[in-house]
Amino acid sequence: MNNISLLVDLYELTMAQSYFVYKKDSRATFDLFIRDLPPNRSYLICAGLEDILSYIKNLEFSKEDLKYLKKQKLFSNEFLNYLSKFRFRGDIWAMPEGTVFFANEPCLRVTASIIEAQIIESALLNTINLQTMIASKASRVVYAAGNKGVYDFSLRRTHGSDAAVKVSRASYIAGFKGTSNVLSAKLYNIPAVGTMAHSFVMAFKREIDSFLAYSSTFPDTTTLLVDTYNTKKGIKNAVLIALYLKEGGYRLKGIRLDSGDMAGLSKTARRILDKEGLGYVKIFASGNLDEFKIKNLLDRDALIDNFGVGTNMGTSIDAPSLDVIYKISEVTDSNGKFLPTMKLSSHKATYPGRKQVFRIENKKRKFVKDILGLDSEKIKGRALLKKVVDNGRVVYKSPSIEKIRAFTKENIEKFDNKLRHIYSEYKYPVLISPQLKKLRNTLHLDLEKRQ
Repeated sequence: MNNISLLVDLYELTMAQSYFVYKKDSRATFDLFIRDLPPNRSYLICAGLEDILSYIKNLEFSKEDLKYLKKQKLFSNEFLNYLSKFRFRGDIWAMPEGTVFFANEPCLRVTASIIEAQIIESALLNTINLQTMIASKASRVVYAAGNKGVYDFSLRRTHGSDAAVKVSRASYIAGFKGTSNVLSAKLYNIPAVGTMAHSFVMAFKREIDSFLAYSSTFPDTTTLLVDTYNTKKGIKNAVLIALYLKEGGYRLKGIRLDSGDMAGLSKTARRILDKEGLGYVKIFASGNLDEFKIKNLLDRDALIDNFGVGTNMGTSIDAPSLDVIYKISEVTDSNGKFLPTMKLSSHKATYPGRKQVFRIENKKRKFVKDILGLDSEKIKGRALLKKVVDNGRVVYKSPSIEKIRAFTKENIEKFDNKLRHIYSEYKYPVLISPQLKKLRNTLHLDLEKRQ
């Protein structure tokens, strides 16, 4: 991610200037978490850390940035001079990408000068919101598909070019097998996949002519789209092409269904293909698919080998945003001592202090519960937040995308399988440590008195 220093809500900068005057030397800790899980979600997959680390590395205000800010007539010369030398010099702790987490668990924690911690808020929220939302949705699609392949077809309907690239990466981390987005494939070393469009078929006088032209161009990798006019006739035309290729020592890779009763059509297609000795030809399905539709198809015994999933995954259509939060949990006093703080708002109260998430395993090495506690507590369990930035220096080496993908699979398989059910109402236990409960209750009373 290149320098995007002005990807910031204006009030972050106006607050920063006020801090500069009144609390310049203060340090603070902020937690980034999701307050409530969206409907139909029983877990989330953490994604976006790689982009956050790139953002932190490159964060600085250019001369053009400062010139623009000066024109707003909001900022003093002293504060603009401070921004001209700005670098993030704090600490960041984060869950590795692919980690499963739950509501109210910090997936990222920042401790820094209060100005630095405030300025980076908007970019952190933006990054985690999109990529975690998509990885979580894609994970559900992968589970619904079982042992079938799932591919990202979302480019044309995601919300902008940047989102399209991030969607490809997040879905691949979650278990998708490839993407139609060539830029994403290049940037992240994701397998690029593709079939053909209806326009290609319609550009020829006859459907069979289009099939012959395409398969002659790509005899080893052709998947024919068979539903442009009449799906059953399209399947039969695909059989003719498959037999023609077979004579030349090639194999038709597959056919694609994009409309109609795909469960019934897949059975028809499989029967016709198998009868002609074409059992190796795969059946691909696409067309506004998601975890719910895929589950329905497979529950009806659809004979589909691979799914192309686009709009509904790429926009996370049933849960298009996360209630992602970035809240201060401690701040230094005039002597430099960190003091816990918390928000008391109705239904939006937070937990104070510098916290850690501890994940507990049973004897079978399955995850059974999480404990949200203070970072200083000695709780037996796996600490999920790892130090990724130390005094402004990135100390975490991002794994390859294949390693992240493998970690995601390994991580989620250590939970009770009920967690992944598409219509699951299962709630994984997230407990609050006694020390954190005590601190919260004590501070709650103290803050009410102070107000």
